[in-house]
Amino acid sequence: MKPDTHPDYHVINVIMTDGTEFQTRSCYGKPGDTLRLDIDTKSHPAWTGQQRVIDTGGQIAKFNKKFAGIGARKKA
Repeated sequence: MKPDTHPDYHVINVIMTDGTEFQTRSCYGKPGDTLRLDIDTKSHPAWTGQQRVIDTGGQIAKFNKKFAGIGARKKA
């Protein structure tokens, strides 16, 4: 294996949406960093079968504000 061509894999902590934790190897952050998941297999509709709207950081409100006038007809 050539040196300096592969990312540095190290152990990180992952916290799922329900609070459970596990350790895995990743190139995310620094060794020992924590990755908090917003969506995982316990909350994603593809696995749960239930539709949910998750708005992290007000992205839905920002989208609605930006595109509020599109599609609305103006009276002449």
